[in-house]
Amino acid sequence: MAETITMPKLGFDMAEGTLVRWVRNEGENINKGDVLAEIETDKATVEVESSASGVVRKLLVDAGAVVPIGAPIAVVGSADEKIDEPKLDTKPQAVSKAGVANQTPPKATTVVQSIVAPQVGPIKASPLARKIARDAQVDLSHIQGTGPGGRIVRKDIENILSISPIPTHESISAYQPIIRSTPTDETIGLTKLRQAIARRMAESKTTVPHFYVSHEYKMDAVMVLRKQLNEYLPDNEKLSVNDFIVKAVALALRVFPNLNASFAGDKVIHHGTINVGVAVAVENGLLTVVSKNTDQRPLRQISNEVKRMAAGAREGKVKPDDIDGSTFSVSNLGMYDVENFVAIINPPEAAILAVGSARETPVVENGEIKIGWRMKATVSVDHRVSDGAEAAQFMQTLAKYLEVPLRLLV
Repeated sequence: MAETITMPKLGFDMAEGTLVRWVRNEGENINKGDVLAEIETDKATVEVESSASGVVRKLLVDAGAVVPIGAPIAVVGSADEKIDEPKLDTKPQAVSKAGVANQTPPKATTVVQSIVAPQVGPIKASPLARKIARDAQVDLSHIQGTGPGGRIVRKDIENILSISPIPTHESISAYQPIIRSTPTDETIGLTKLRQAIARRMAESKTTVPHFYVSHEYKMDAVMVLRKQLNEYLPDNEKLSVNDFIVKAVALALRVFPNLNASFAGDKVIHHGTINVGVAVAVENGLLTVVSKNTDQRPLRQISNEVKRMAAGAREGKVKPDDIDGSTFSVSNLGMYDVENFVAIINPPEAAILAVGSARETPVVENGEIKIGWRMKATVSVDHRVSDGAEAAQFMQTLAKYLEVPLRLLV
């Protein structure tokens, strides 16, 4: 029986997504779990998997269409069965195949149409287009985008790559940079990701009563154990300090279900699983990748999984499951030599841990001054869900794992 594939909901506040490209075409065979399409949300470009096996019978929208969540996008069924084409959502932003011809800008067909004088200011381009351009060393500042609002999309890069010579950073020298004679203000439009961050963080700070608890951790044992373990691991599987923190947070949350929770009006939801979100810096924003069932998984598996998801996030290409379902978040700026900071809670979660760098510093132990590894961290907590004493106890429990890290391995 034919099955209709719909635009998935990726995040509690997602309302629509842009279908970037079809990975499978009409008439092609597809198995359940195979990638059918790539869609762009206000978080990232993600791969949509088919929920059925069979033949791709009908693609209901074209690349570039903005489709509301739940709207049909494709039909998968057997090769010879009769199918009823679903009715498309009639929301203004949803673009069907019938109407896309009048809305899609013409493709660039010549060098004159595609390569232009360098743009001034931020360049609007999809994450996928940026990745392809980076791999091919294409200078985006010379490309005229054909996407919405002049946005550079995949097909623009592919058009350029079909033209010889390819405009790279090194090869384009015909245009001289524009030098401003006087300082002027510049208005920069927000990307969808930046808009989402602005909206959600403003909502969090104005509607969630934050309070903060800080703690300084002895990291000597973690640094020693990490060095010992990494001697036996290949270069691409080396453990980071953050891997130890993520695992320690997950185990500490077992003791404090109030912090692995969400506020829901007149009740608090204690989540049955511990899914630790890890904040990843991406171009023009921040994305949280999610380690599922973190408390039940070995340290090495957590590390490899977070590396994979973080790499996908930076390339602008992740799977829906990679960014959905976090119950507590960790934001680590230690790699930027940040001593300490506080983070804004990521709704609907009840707390987030902000982590600074582990650094060698003079410390006093037993009346003597010596050098030791120390790291500062601050937990931000929703005061509607928890209180200061509980948050302080959570930070103390976290210390038990970080200061005796062998507990993370058993």
